[in-house]
Amino acid sequence: MAGRKQFDVDEALRRAMLVFWRWGYSEASIDRLTEGTGLGRGSLYGTFGDKSTLFRKSLQRYAETYHPQYHQALSGPHPDPSAVAAAYLQVTLNRIADPAVPDGCLLTMSAAQFPALDTEGQALVSAMIDGLRAMLEQAFRAAGAGEPEAAELALCALATNKSLAVLSRAGFSSTDLATVAAAASRRPHPEAPQH
Repeated sequence: MAGRKQFDVDEALRRAMLVFWRWGYSEASIDRLTEGTGLGRGSLYGTFGDKSTLFRKSLQRYAETYHPQYHQALSGPHPDPSAVAAAYLQVTLNRIADPAVPDGCLLTMSAAQFPALDTEGQALVSAMIDGLRAMLEQAFRAAGAGEPEAAELALCALATNKSLAVLSRAGFSSTDLATVAAAASRRPHPEAPQH
């Protein structure tokens, strides 16, 4: 049939996502994208549009793959806020340990290259980070944290998540990453005397 695509569009998008994940937006050249997807330039542009559009579709695909895992981990019930942080960061550690995907995190890589993104790409990155932060705040409140504490814990958990992604790309061991996650999951007890 004329005009029918002779390739799996979803699989090509998954492969493009891995290219952006491995190289970041700036270094994900069209040559790398065609090699990674197995598509010619014409098919790549004809199916996905320009590089910026393909990047946004890849980032959305990433979120559709991983953000439900965070949602499930945070849905609880959790006995206390420490358990919320531990559950959230365990999803990150599991993803980092997966040999089928690059180290780090596509969202973190994209945030690090924020100035290189177009306005729509920047808006998408910001919206995804804000969504994770709101999801965390809700989970911390459900586990007994008050409003200010939930906001603070959400920001810290989000920052730890992003730092784990960066450290994994720098070759830190899974033991080191687990140590960071465990330390970030422990909460100081306000009632303890301060020295």
